[in-house]
Amino acid sequence: MEAMVKNLSSTAELLAVAAHSDTVAQWDQETLHRAFHWALYCEHVYNRFHSNPYSALCFSDLPRCQHLLLHGLLHNVHAPISIMKILYDRPTDLHKNQDRYQDVKGLAELLLNKLDAVLKQTDGAHCANQFLDCVLQGCDEAREDLCVIVAAALQTELTPQLNFILDWLALKPDLLEHMCHSLSSSLLTDIAKRHLRFRDVYSDVLKKWAKEMEYDINNSEWIQVGRNPAVSFQKLTEQFVSLFKGSVSLRDHVETELKALKSDAGDFDVRGLSVWGDLLSEIHKKCPCHS
Repeated sequence: MEAMVKNLSSTAELLAVAAHSDTVAQWDQETLHRAFHWALYCEHVYNRFHSNPYSALCFSDLPRCQHLLLHGLLHNVHAPISIMKILYDRPTDLHKNQDRYQDVKGLAELLLNKLDAVLKQTDGAHCANQFLDCVLQGCDEAREDLCVIVAAALQTELTPQLNFILDWLALKPDLLEHMCHSLSSSLLTDIAKRHLRFRDVYSDVLKKWAKEMEYDINNSEWIQVGRNPAVSFQKLTEQFVSLFKGSVSLRDHVETELKALKSDAGDFDVRGLSVWGDLLSEIHKKCPCHS
């Protein structure tokens, strides 16, 4: 490799000399022969790449070879699931260059393309499940990355791949809760506006968190029990407020559910007696035009 780089560098210098230097006045037949020998060498190197039916690589692609490698692997249906997991696993060497390998939208697109290819295979649903499970399996860092990548994918138009991801998420309550806890409320609201299926599972997560809260009389606040890290009442309120402000349909859907839960719990308006009543009260304070 070093020899090839050295030869290419020397030939580049040779071409510069031939075009601009007065030293060509001292060239003889042997020098001219060597010059054309090295020029021919470069052409042979190029032709070795260019004539390869599996390669569309040209020299202008060399600065982004790692990106092309990543792109190719994620598009190749024959790439094993173990390799896919490594590609999405942040601690690997592939992700040390954050500018190149943390392009979330690009990875989301590649994830959808990979799922599209896998789903078209025989027993595609099983293989796609296995692929996503393997990406997620056993690594907190991969979980963080996967949440962001899945969120980016869910910001696109509905496709069979997205339907599959939504089905898969519904069967992964821990991942879904992690996603709802770690991503911004505005991003989650945007996804809920796009996909009713996500709206429903997201709303279910928020209601689950509310049901896990108990009122702390000493501190006059609702606290969540049985979850680590705990979700604060303030964060829960902010996520509901974001949904209220997201669209009329989101507001109507969430408000109807919260009012029904408040009614079932006794329809209390006194603070501390019903988490649903207190949530609605706080939401209406922050969204007075919707109360």
